[in-house]
Amino acid sequence: MAGEENGGEFESRMDGIFIKVIDVVEDGHVFFCRLPNGGSSRFSFPQPVDLNRGDVIFVNEDQQWFPAPNTAWPDDSSVGVVRKILYDRNKIVVETSGGGMRILSGPQAIEVEPGNTIQYTEIDGVVDVVSKTPIRYRETGVDEDLAAYIVKPGEPPLTFDALGGYDEVKARAKELIETQLGRAGELKAIGAKPVKGVLFTGAPGTGKTHLARIIADVSGAVFYQVSGPSIVSKWVGDSEETLRRLFEDAAKRECAIIFFDEIDSIAARRSSDSNGESKRVVAQLLTLLDGFKPDSNVIVIAATNRVEDIDEALLRPGRFDWEIAFDLPTERDRLEILKMKAGELQVGDELPIDDLARATDGWSGAMLTAIWTEAALLAAGDQRSKIADEDLAIAFERVRSRPMHARTDGTNGS
Repeated sequence: MAGEENGGEFESRMDGIFIKVIDVVEDGHVFFCRLPNGGSSRFSFPQPVDLNRGDVIFVNEDQQWFPAPNTAWPDDSSVGVVRKILYDRNKIVVETSGGGMRILSGPQAIEVEPGNTIQYTEIDGVVDVVSKTPIRYRETGVDEDLAAYIVKPGEPPLTFDALGGYDEVKARAKELIETQLGRAGELKAIGAKPVKGVLFTGAPGTGKTHLARIIADVSGAVFYQVSGPSIVSKWVGDSEETLRRLFEDAAKRECAIIFFDEIDSIAARRSSDSNGESKRVVAQLLTLLDGFKPDSNVIVIAATNRVEDIDEALLRPGRFDWEIAFDLPTERDRLEILKMKAGELQVGDELPIDDLARATDGWSGAMLTAIWTEAALLAAGDQRSKIADEDLAIAFERVRSRPMHARTDGTNGS
């Protein structure tokens, strides 16, 4: 099997292939294997072979086999996240990086738990636990996917003048900025604990989300906006992991606000009927709120129109310390909201804004804003550059005739 070439130098050659053992049967006389091209084959020997599943060997053309290092076999491992372990069936459900699902069957040499990121092969099963927590497909160390939650400041940045009416609510918000965010050093010197969380309560369309954005812009804080349903994942552990990473990212900032819209959808009251996912998310949120450091410059703001549905553990002092109620605007508030929106548009002289404020008792700020939207559409449709009083009258009737559930759209809040 050797030949003389090039002035006495010898090159040894043995034709054959590397194979990977899948299984050994019939008392070691027969083994099945995987070929490098992905195919399978069966070999049999008169004498038992000392091979085990996962071994890499070299088989020559004379059917002789020789042990080979694992590095001789091309790397066919994959990375995925353990989603479920079926102990009764000896199976592990793995989510692949592409979003599909795979089943790893049989006993595993390495113990894993749901949420682990693992390296695995079809033959060997789990070969390594890469991380005890899920590693996302697009994760880059800077948490690229968290960027979807960050809302950039307005152009120009919002001020408190962007919220009409609600003088008491705005005064409370200014106190939050001046003392909790702007006087953190003084609070620490006094020995007082900072406010960790603020709960905005009130009907839809009263300006809760809008005020949260104003607070972020005025304070210069990085603003994370989390819609309750958007953070809920069907995969075990994902929702809690996202919450943890959000809080960790916010803690790195000089000043940050995490805003939970519709907090009741992810922090509903726990009961015997609650599913496991809901209980885990609430428990994770409680842990994160309790884990604030004394010098943390992170404020959590949450909004809800169903405060009675929120888990009561979140509402005790030390978690959501403040509750700011957004009642439906008074006549004075409605007049300010209407005038504020009028100042942003091209309008005619002597519009009946005072009459409109009196006629809209029980309307939210979003419904009042919708009047101006309808009036602008009417004026534009008539090829006019200013809103006239007849546009306002027709717009009022249009908004008033809408079903109540549709009267909460608008830019003045939600």
